[in-house]
Amino acid sequence: MSGRTSKDWLPLANDAESIHTPNVTLKNAALLALIGIILLTVLVVASFISTLLGVMRDLIPATALLTSLVHLFASLTVLVFFYVFYRKQS
Repeated sequence: MSGRTSKDWLPLANDAESIHTPNVTLKNAALLALIGIILLTVLVVASFISTLLGVMRDLIPATALLTSLVHLFASLTVLVFFYVFYRKQS
């Protein structure tokens, strides 16, 4: 670093005209997160149903059902959080 200031060599957008993503508001980001968690929740629900059917047929040990239930609960909790967060954005 031969006498250059940090503004000379850091590739950051320091002024408002050069913001990289001006259209991404907090509401848009919350909507994107909500869409992503909806897709993930659909996959977790399908996995839970598959695990439940496997346990009922004695193909999968019953302890796998607890793990799948915890994943389902966590996914639904995050889904509700993102839904409420998106609805509260103005």
